[in-house]
Order: sequence, then C-alpha cells, then structure tokens
Amino acid sequence: MAPFGELIHSQFLWFALAAGLLVALVSGPLGCFAVWRRMAYFGDTLAHSALLGVTLGFVLQVDATLAVGASSCLLAILLVALQRRQKLSVDTLLGILSHSMLALGIVAVSVFNINVDLLSLLLGDLLAVGPRDLVLMLAAAALIAALLYFLWEQLLAFTLHEELAAVEGVPVERVRLALMLMLALLIAIAMKVVGVLLITALLIIPAAAARRLSHTPEQMALLSSGIGCVAVLLGLLASVLWDTPAGPSIVLAASLLFLLSQLHRAPG
Repeated sequence: MAPFGELIHSQFLWFALAAGLLVALVSGPLGCFAVWRRMAYFGDTLAHSALLGVTLGFVLQVDATLAVGASSCLLAILLVALQRRQKLSVDTLLGILSHSMLALGIVAVSVFNINVDLLSLLLGDLLAVGPRDLVLMLAAAALIAALLYFLWEQLLAFTLHEELAAVEGVPVERVRLALMLMLALLIAIAMKVVGVLLITALLIIPAAAARRLSHTPEQMALLSSGIGCVAVLLGLLASVLWDTPAGPSIVLAASLLFLLSQLHRAPG
C-alpha cells in the first residue's frame, strides 16, 4: 500500500470521496421514506436487477451505470403495474421479482458469456470511479434532489396516509411511481459505491440512526444525509489506512454510527 501522504493527494481518492458523498446526500432523504414505508425489500429487489443491467449494457455497448438505471426503472414501473392488477401482497411481488431478476441476470451472463467482475459488482468499486462515472452520478443525484424538493410535501402526505392524501388531491399513483423511480436511480449510482449486496444497508442504516435523533421529517432527512456522509468519510479513511474494501468499510462505519445513535435518548 502506498504511503498515506501519496494516497491523500491522488486524484482517484478525491473522485471516490466525491462519488460517495453524492450518493450519501441523496440516499439520506430517500432512506427516510424507505424506513417510513418499510421498503427495504424493495431496495434489495432493485439491487438484484443490477446484474441484468450490467449484462444488457455489455450487449448493447452502453455504460453500465446507464444500463443498470434503465433496468431498475423498468422494474419499478413493472412493480407498480403488477400492484394495480394483482391481488398479491407487496412482499410476495417483491420476492417473485427479486429472485426472478437475479436468476435472469445470471442466465444472461452465461448465455452471452460475459466476463463480469462479480466481486466489484457485489461489494462496489468506489476507488475505481472516474470522471465519466462522477458526471453520471452528479446528473442522477441532481435529478433526485430536484424531485425530492418539488414532491416533498406530496411524498410526506402519501407516506402518512395514502387514502387521506388521495382525498386531498395528491396524485397517489404518480407519487408512488416517482418514489420508486428515484430509488431506482439511486440504486444505479450507489452500485459503484457499495455494490449490489450492500446498497440497501447504505439506504436504511443512516435513516434508522437519524430517526432516533430527530423531531421532524425534515430534520431526519438532513441528519440521515449527514450520517451517510460521515460514514463515507470514515469508511474511505479505513480503506486507505488498513487497505480494506471501501464499500463494506462505509457500511460498517454507518453501522457503528447507528449503534452510537442508540445511546442517545429518543426525542419525546
């Protein structure tokens, strides 16, 4: 491992830090909605579609991040459509789609004989983020942030009580679809940071930690983003100092912050 002084001045480390902070900032508010609406399994389902997205990107000669984003968005739209037409519970639909997409991705890799770096896909490859990756992440993060800003009140109303929100004129189905598409975009850009296996952890853990420290939804969203950013900083520092994988190090840092948050007395 190179000396710390050399690493801290290297360009790839600053790209990695910028990418990690971007993902942490937008995953904070979205993670709050995932916690409030108990959508952790939805994040896993979208993450399982990443392998198929990578395969399609290779076959169509498209950037992997764009391909994963497209496949995740299509899956989100499919889930909304199935929820309308089927009488199955959301958990059942997610279970079916999650494993179906994972199996389809594995079969596609085999059929097209694609040499995929499974370790990077599963655990992330944050230190390999380049300028192109960063631009795509910035564009997706900006879109997510804009949607959150304009739809915040409607998302809150939808989360608190769907039927009441519909009576008050909130377009519930559109808001539901918007939330799922935002999560799909987040999955696409977070894959590079923490990998398929740990995406949901980065989404849920900071929000769960912030929940105990917050008095209002807005405060929880901001704290969740802040905790995520601190986890990225600590995880990258551990990766540089001890040569550990960056993605898992970030998730472990977030888990430590969650444990520390449990020592704080919950607001009354």
